[in-house]
This record gives sequence, structure tokens and C-alpha cells, in this order.
Amino acid sequence: MSQQEDEFSSAQDNPLLADVIEDNIQKLLRLRLQTAQKRKVQERLADLITAFSGRMRFVYIHVLWFSAWILSNTGWLGLPRFDPFPYGLLTMIVSLEAIFLSTFVLISQNRLSADSDRRADLDLHIGLLTEHEVTRVLQMLDAIQDKLGIDNHADSDLAQLEIETKPEDVLAEIQRLQDRVQRQQASAQ
Repeated sequence: MSQQEDEFSSAQDNPLLADVIEDNIQKLLRLRLQTAQKRKVQERLADLITAFSGRMRFVYIHVLWFSAWILSNTGWLGLPRFDPFPYGLLTMIVSLEAIFLSTFVLISQNRLSADSDRRADLDLHIGLLTEHEVTRVLQMLDAIQDKLGIDNHADSDLAQLEIETKPEDVLAEIQRLQDRVQRQQASAQ
């Protein structure tokens, strides 16, 4: 058994969580691991560089580097000036570094955004499935109540919940309300 499998199986020792929750956690961890392993070399490199450049160690290295560069070019240390003030070579190097760093950050951000989109799609599908299941259960309970002769038709909230929710209708209503708010804000200005 590998260390990763051992870590997954140790989660089953928690008596506070239902087995289905533990199974889902293990599945999600495996999926994340599989997704990480499928990344291309370029994506891994971009993620490593982005992760490193997002730490304070990166800042400290640059403070030391800039300080050493400027001190060595002031003449105070008796070293030959290879990049005198206004430090044109340093400016070019820092500009190139900024270009590459921003590109690496964008590559990592694009990948993270795609991952986020996949999770949002999964959340949406699960939410829609849950909505459908709950609506169907309410309809079945209503039918059972009718068969048993229990009057439940006075509850208008229950009748509303039994109506199937269509995502396109919800999105259209959200858009309609957003448009109305924007029109109100525009007319207030």
C-alpha cells in the first residue's frame, strides 16, 4: 500500500463522519491527485514558479539582489561599475522578469480557472439533481397524502415547491432582475 493510499484509508478511522462522507472525501482527494498528475510539464513549471514567487522568500531574495547590485555599482565597495546609475541593465532584467512572472501567473490562473469551472459545473449538476429529486419526493408525498385522504392542498408553499425548477428559467429571472437594477442605477445617476 502506498503512502497516499494509507493516508486515504486512515480517514476511515474517524467515527464522527458517516462512511459515505469519508468515501466522498477519499474520491475527491484521488481525483485531485489524478488531475495534478495529468498536468503537463509546462503547467507544473508555471505552478512551481508562481508558488515560489508568491512567497516572502522571493521578496527577501530580491531585496538582497537589488541591494547587492546597487551597492556593487556605487563604487563604495571598490568593485568596477558594470551597471552605473540609473542601472539600465538592472531595469531591463527586472522588466524581463516581470514579463515572465506575469505570464507564469496567467498560465497558473488559467488552469485554476478551468478547475474552478469544472467544480462549478459539478456543483450545478448535483444541485439540479438534488432539486429534481426533492421535487419528485414532494410530489410522491403529495400523492401518498391524497391516497390516505389527508388534506394538504391549503399549503401554497408546498404546491410551489412541487413545481419543477428549470435552470434556464432561474437564469432568465436573475438576468431580468439584474437588468432592472442596472436601469434603476442608470436613471438615478
